[in-house]
Formats: sequence, C-alpha cells, structure tokens
Amino acid sequence: MSEEHIHRLQAIIEAALLAAGKPMAIDQLRELFEDDERPARHVMEHVLIQLEQSCEGRGFELKKVASGYRFQVRREFAPWVGKLFEEKPQRYSRALLETLALVAYRQPITRGEIEDIRGVAVSSNIVRTLLEREWVRVVGHRDVPGRPAMYATTRQFLDYFNLSSLDQMPPLSEVRDLEEIGREIEKTMQVEIESESAANDTHDQTFH
Repeated sequence: MSEEHIHRLQAIIEAALLAAGKPMAIDQLRELFEDDERPARHVMEHVLIQLEQSCEGRGFELKKVASGYRFQVRREFAPWVGKLFEEKPQRYSRALLETLALVAYRQPITRGEIEDIRGVAVSSNIVRTLLEREWVRVVGHRDVPGRPAMYATTRQFLDYFNLSSLDQMPPLSEVRDLEEIGREIEKTMQVEIESESAANDTHDQTFH
C-alpha cells in the first residue's frame, strides 16, 4: 500500500473522528468504506498508530478507550482549556463517588453490600444518578431472599475515565481507603469534563 493511500486513510479517519464527536471502534471506521475499498483490520490498526504518533507534541491526542478511538485535549492542558467555558464541571457528593468506587472495585455488587461496607444507607438518588449517567447498570440479581439487583460498571464508565479496560484501574491494594478513591475519581472527573467540553467545542467550531 502506497504512502499516498496511507495518508488518505489517515485523513479520512481523522475527519470521521472529529465529525463523530464520540469514540469509534475500528469496525465502525471500516464500515465507512464501500466493500471494494474497505481496508483490512490490520491496515486500520497501522493507520491509527500513525495518527496517534502524529499527535505527539500537540495539544490533543488520539486516545483508545473501551468504545474505540477519539480525539481529546491532553490532560495537562485541561486547566487552561477549562477557562474557556463558563459552565463549571458538576460536583458530585463524596457518597456518590464512594459508591461508584465500590461498584468499580467489587462488581458485581448489590446496594445492600455497598451499605454494609460503607456503614450507611445508599440514597436512591445516588443509584439513580449513576444509572442515568450510564456509569453503572444492573447485570443480574443475587440469588438470596428479595433477589436484590447487582450493579457493575459500563463501557461508558471506562470511556469517561479514559480506560480501555478495568485492568487499567490501580490495584485495590494500592488504595488506602474509600475517601482516597473518591478524591481520585473526583480529580479525574474534573479533568475529563473539561477535556470533553473542549473536544465538543472543537467539533462544533469545525462543522459550523
């Protein structure tokens, strides 16, 4: 395959990711092409690696998350980029962050099990917020009286926190307590909201 063809594929993928404004998997990118011109999967992987390398030294990066690939502002520039937006990132309660941390590290887990670990009741509003944000989902019911719902994290949770899999989360043995987990999640959340806002703003400016 010629360098000219590789560069054209790279430009098409770059344009598609900017237009989508959300992660796209390799198979989704391949579906953009007609059958007779559809690149092989290994070719797409090669082009994506080149595209990732071309972003080095720039203010944005090509990031692989659970749902696929996306462009986003580099984390180190979020404090400056965040000043472009009047709307401040939503702050979440410590109780919500601790609940999310327990689901992430102990999944699948029931509401009652979360309450046993935290020592306090889990508000229905917390569970509803996590479900509405699609960070957690019901994956089944515990085979005990009452058959309580079991919760686990979602692909959207991984995308939001820049993870391609749960294996990338720090080992629980390295985390001292729930409060520390909550602080780390909140810190990541602030950065990612600012980066996400910047990416959406870039997308809007490009196509309007």
